[in-house]
Amino acid sequence: MCAYCVIIGDTIPHVIRSLFPSIERTPILWIFSNRNLCIAFFTLFVSYPLSLYRDISKLAKTSALALVAIVFITVSVAVEGPKVPTELQGSRENRFAFMNDEIFQGIAVISFAYVCHHNSFLIFGSLKQPSLNRFASVTHWSMGIAFLTCMVLGLSGFLAFTDKTAGNILNNFPSDNVFINIARLAFGLNMFTTIPLETFVCREVLETFFWPSQIFDLKRHFLLTTTLTLIALTISLLTCNLGIVLELTGAFAATSLAYVLPPLCYLKLATGPLWHWSKLPHWSCLIFGLTIMVVSSFYSIQKLFVHSTASPGASCDL
Repeated sequence: MCAYCVIIGDTIPHVIRSLFPSIERTPILWIFSNRNLCIAFFTLFVSYPLSLYRDISKLAKTSALALVAIVFITVSVAVEGPKVPTELQGSRENRFAFMNDEIFQGIAVISFAYVCHHNSFLIFGSLKQPSLNRFASVTHWSMGIAFLTCMVLGLSGFLAFTDKTAGNILNNFPSDNVFINIARLAFGLNMFTTIPLETFVCREVLETFFWPSQIFDLKRHFLLTTTLTLIALTISLLTCNLGIVLELTGAFAATSLAYVLPPLCYLKLATGPLWHWSKLPHWSCLIFGLTIMVVSSFYSIQKLFVHSTASPGASCDL
């Protein structure tokens, strides 16, 4: 939720300032050109009301629009990347670099991109005819589309900017690029519906863990949603570095969801000896996840500390 709020601040003000250059001098409307006020406005008046829904299937149509937006963003980066001015491009020598000293943080970000385990039960319950076969079909199709999108977007962006690649690839492009500004708008609009998806999950986990046997309570539902939204909003207003947010979230939360908890659940539920050779893949996945979690978290926190001390008063507005 914090990362998605930061993305709103990275995208929407860019587009508004590009479309209306004099908006900063316009009464009231100037708030839409200010990063923090823009994040607060759209989070509280768009994402927050959507988060108050009880049924995740209510977001089906908005999620379909978000999918269209992702396709447009991918195409825009692939088309406009090679066209950027030479001074904005990265070093050509690094185009074929396989990895660097930030490989662990990179794995954490990739994990963040693919983790959807926390949505699984809600998505399963939202199917018209829930069954394991239908859910498997949804899972494989969605992962296939995600893989194709990430590969095209990641490769086209990196080949253009290499060592200058920003945490938000759209920030690498000039602010007057019309095609990219439309992509920024699409990206920002996409976040309006993505934030509620994460709110649904976190609220559901809290409800199930602390009040498993109690009936639905509207006041508790409202209080949990409001608290989660305000916490995410507050954190997003304190940072403008999307890369660090993704690295920290991916290092701790995504790796535990992707590599640690699934094999632990299997080892707990499976029959037979705990150390049997057939369970070696699960132990390997568990060790890999713990290693990535510890190492990438350490480097991400170190990077955050260096960034905060190096530019303590830096402005997030570009």
